[in-house]
Amino acid sequence: MLRILDILPETILDGDGIRYSIYLSGCRHKCKGCHNPQSWNPENGTPLTEELITEIIQEINENPLLDGVTFSGGDPFYSPLEFIPFLKRVKQETGQNIWCYTGYKIEYLMKNKEMKEALPFIDVLVDGRFSQKLFSPYLEFRGSSNQRIIHNPSQFVVEK
Repeated sequence: MLRILDILPETILDGDGIRYSIYLSGCRHKCKGCHNPQSWNPENGTPLTEELITEIIQEINENPLLDGVTFSGGDPFYSPLEFIPFLKRVKQETGQNIWCYTGYKIEYLMKNKEMKEALPFIDVLVDGRFSQKLFSPYLEFRGSSNQRIIHNPSQFVVEK
């Protein structure tokens, strides 16, 4: 079952503007220097129930200050079969701009049938594992220079 580690109802750190950030539990990458290592364990946090989904969507819809919703973690793609229905509901029922952080590269997501299904519901994807060697405090919305900010990821063309 998908679990929520934390929710920040208003933050300016996880994408453009004021974001409603949802941190999901579970991560296989375990990047050295991760700012959120408690998110690695998929058993941490609160189970995502139908009632909690309804509360989250209601809270998003009641806040006129929001510029969008951000999914982070952990890694939202840790359990794509559970993440995608939640992502779709949030996108469809709020109409918000969606950002998603993942340690996977978009090229990998596009080759994975299950993971690829999420991309049409994501407006901006921040991809790639955090690298402590490439860390810079001057990067906007990313921790290390290898991570990419990809707008309209479902339109991304994988080079051959």
